[in-house]
Amino acid sequence: MYRDNTKVIQIGNKVIGGGNPILIQSMTNTRTEDVKATVEQIHRLEAAGCEIIRCTVPTEEAAKAIAEIKKEISIPLVADIHFDYRMAIAAMENGADKIRINPGNIGGEEKLKAVVDVAKERNIPIRVGVNSGSLEKPIIEKYGHVTAEGIVESALDKVSMIENAGYDNIVISIKSSDVLMCVKAHELIAEKTKYPLHIGITEAGTLFTGTVKSSVGLGIILNDGIGDTIRVSLTGDPVEEVKTAKRILKTLGLRQGGIEVVSCPTCGRTKIDLIGLANKVETMVEAYPHLNIKVAVMGCVVNGPGEAKEADLGIAGGDGVGLLIRHGEVVRKVPEAELLDTLRAELDAWT
Repeated sequence: MYRDNTKVIQIGNKVIGGGNPILIQSMTNTRTEDVKATVEQIHRLEAAGCEIIRCTVPTEEAAKAIAEIKKEISIPLVADIHFDYRMAIAAMENGADKIRINPGNIGGEEKLKAVVDVAKERNIPIRVGVNSGSLEKPIIEKYGHVTAEGIVESALDKVSMIENAGYDNIVISIKSSDVLMCVKAHELIAEKTKYPLHIGITEAGTLFTGTVKSSVGLGIILNDGIGDTIRVSLTGDPVEEVKTAKRILKTLGLRQGGIEVVSCPTCGRTKIDLIGLANKVETMVEAYPHLNIKVAVMGCVVNGPGEAKEADLGIAGGDGVGLLIRHGEVVRKVPEAELLDTLRAELDAWT
């Protein structure tokens, strides 16, 4: 796999690359200058499973806020910089564990070198970020339009700018909202570089659309053995980004732990609020990240036990009756209203 051979990069108290576990990232949508709100959001993200967090740093006040935010969180913080090289330097001086820049718009070779010199002095990784929407005009003209090849060429050109400044502590990020273009770009760049790749489908969309596009695109890329850290980009609560990323990794067998919930589709035989019950179970099992088991939620007491036989635990209900199932065998019958509490008690006792 490509990811087994990428360069190992230290980001605060975490490492990526070289076959290390694929880490989940997200980005705050608070004003970074509002330390209290930003810390509160990061704590929610940490609880959901976020392992690296990115904050925008558009102002000197935001850069100074990084130092205060760092005191209250336990995961590495990446400073997101656009255009102003001074913000990159200020963010690093205030404790950022990594910076994200586009070397092409940071203000020229001299200003880029100033940023790289501070990064080198503090051994802070630089994430080179190139999006399909920010491709240079000459590259677009060369290929006729925005292409995967153009994205890769632009990214590697930006990497060489940092290398020419004497630094190789680099992570690469190439993104597009076009899923198949993004997939192709990652397949191309994985053949051309050993730097670790931060992968994502940019501007993927709302919770529904963005989850579908990210699952398809990132699923293909990850299954190709590409990608060292992942962010699912959604227009919504960033906690949902983390939950979706965890599910993508677990579905691909790239992450263990946590309960997997399976549930049958509703049909004419369903006589309980299966949709509501399944959602409640999915929320409830988030409190058991240490359990690596499968839980089935079934809406039919007739076929439920058989359909749940591949799960470690299952519940099924209908006509006021609820069943607790272990590996396809009914072990207890309870009133339907007690199904959720019965499952919770079973999980509490699970070893």
